[in-house]
Amino acid sequence: PSLKVQGTHPDCSIVLQFQEQEAECLERIRSESQAPALPGQEGCPTEWDGVSCWPALPLDQSRAVACPDILNIKKSKGLIQRNCTKWGWSLPSPPYHSACQLETLGSNDTEAKARGIPGPWGLHFVTMKVLYTCGYSTSLAALLLAIGIFICFRKLHCTRNSIHIHFFTSFILRGTVVFVKDHILFSDESIDHCTMSTVSCKAAIAFFQYSVLANFYWLLVEGLYLQTLLLLTFTCDKSYTWGYVLIGWGVPMVTVGVWVLTRLHYDDHGCWDDYSSLYWWVIKAPILLAIFVNFLIFLNITRMLAQKIRSPDLSKTHKQQYMRLTKSTLLLIPLFGVHYVVFALFPEHMGVHARLYFELVLGSYQGFLVALLYCFLNGEVQAEIRRNWGKWQRSMESNVFNLATQDFTA
Repeated sequence: PSLKVQGTHPDCSIVLQFQEQEAECLERIRSESQAPALPGQEGCPTEWDGVSCWPALPLDQSRAVACPDILNIKKSKGLIQRNCTKWGWSLPSPPYHSACQLETLGSNDTEAKARGIPGPWGLHFVTMKVLYTCGYSTSLAALLLAIGIFICFRKLHCTRNSIHIHFFTSFILRGTVVFVKDHILFSDESIDHCTMSTVSCKAAIAFFQYSVLANFYWLLVEGLYLQTLLLLTFTCDKSYTWGYVLIGWGVPMVTVGVWVLTRLHYDDHGCWDDYSSLYWWVIKAPILLAIFVNFLIFLNITRMLAQKIRSPDLSKTHKQQYMRLTKSTLLLIPLFGVHYVVFALFPEHMGVHARLYFELVLGSYQGFLVALLYCFLNGEVQAEIRRNWGKWQRSMESNVFNLATQDFTA
């Protein structure tokens, strides 16, 4: 989470791009065959050789192309050349297998080979799958414990912690749907996950996009709520809660609904987990908007805090209150937005390894980090736990004393 679908292997985008290149080349061949030939113009027509598309070329000229971006082929600096002769296109020189180095499968790629994932990519994928599975499992356990703490202790029931619970829930949905999606896409080894197009896989992808959007918009709600508290001097009206719920859950639902309808009508192929389509901006644009607005809130809160803390009329108690309520959100806003903005500025095919480790591995521990900052390291929560722990210990000691006294008097 991410701007990309977590848990989906990156080679799928290469497969879909390769299929699109083939379709475009075949469409160009059909259009050229239907067009009338010009007199005296000799040459070689556009040709698809199963790997690359060779555009039409006049007689006695040559053309060179680079190694294609397809599976099992390492990008090489060498070029493949073909000449247009009176007998037609010449054979590729040098041949593809000489100019483009093939990747070999390693002995440790058993699971990758079973899923049809080539060598080094397969090893990276298996490694990352183990890492993000541990990350999401840790995050789910921490988030569920944090929600339990907020619910069990009555003194922690307030609007702020209610928003935290919604934020935690979005992370729980996100982690859960990653496991569901992996099961749907990779449970059947006989099905190519890059080309499958089932209702279940599309539903899993749509639900995942919803959880990612909800993540960003509940982070936006956290920033909006904090800014409202500062503006109203800690007298935030509870009537705003429904507005926050509509932003956090409603906006992602409308966005994903529009995206699903768009894909159904205009781009219903594959499992909807490709990013080359322009319709991906239906999801990407609202995420970037939430990050941008959160960044503006971050700057505004910083400015407001600087003004309030410097104020000579502000008591020490209020200064501590401002700092306690803002430190976690001020940490999370840049933490959850900056690297997504950086990656969003570059094409999807650049920095794939770094992007995957950020979005798959580090992103899986974000839920644990949220629970740590908003709950486990929260001074109010720690004080409430200590107070109830002390009451429980005193109650246990009293019960033991009463039992011992009853036994003695009996």
